[in-house]
Amino acid sequence: MPISTGDILGHSQVGVYLSVIGDVLFIPSILEDEVAEEVSNSFDLETHRISIGGSALLGSLIRGNKKGIAVADIATQDDLDELSSFGDVVVLESGVNAAGNLIECNDVGAVVSPTIPKLGAEMISDVLGVDAIRTEVAGHKTVGSMIVANNKGILAHPDVKTEEVERIESALGVPVMVGTVTFGSPFVGAGCCSSDTHALVGSGSTGPELNRIEDALGLI
Repeated sequence: MPISTGDILGHSQVGVYLSVIGDVLFIPSILEDEVAEEVSNSFDLETHRISIGGSALLGSLIRGNKKGIAVADIATQDDLDELSSFGDVVVLESGVNAAGNLIECNDVGAVVSPTIPKLGAEMISDVLGVDAIRTEVAGHKTVGSMIVANNKGILAHPDVKTEEVERIESALGVPVMVGTVTFGSPFVGAGCCSSDTHALVGSGSTGPELNRIEDALGLI
């Protein structure tokens, strides 16, 4: 099936714990083996267990595409060495470090929070090998929580502004649709993790929400 629902470590905010980067699904080291196997089989991607600075919040701490990875500065040297086997790595510093919350990207472009300085956005652009734009989404700076994107489409917070949609679509090269997850939550990036062929959405998501996610991310 192109979409499934469930919890990760007892939480419906699955996008906070999982991160798809290129052809790899990163899952928390502490995730139960049975759940890890089920999630891995659903996505049908190479799976890699890791923690970042001892944290299981991978979706909040790492973001990337087939060319590179941005990571929070709580990452240890061992973490960085591990991540570097999957591509070039850029470390977000100066307290602006929740890479997964502050960036969304695909293989065409990147959307970066305005809290990341211009120079930082340029470094992210270089490592991911794409153009990066700085913008809010629905008036929020945590853009990684406001949108979820793959190479087919984007699901966005229902209050995303028209001018934001235009900039996001131009940057990522795919259309934006709005929707919610987990019975009405507008924080779709936190409640959904997606590849180009599958999405895991937090438990409690309704049928209409799942249909909308499938449409928005081109999973049908």
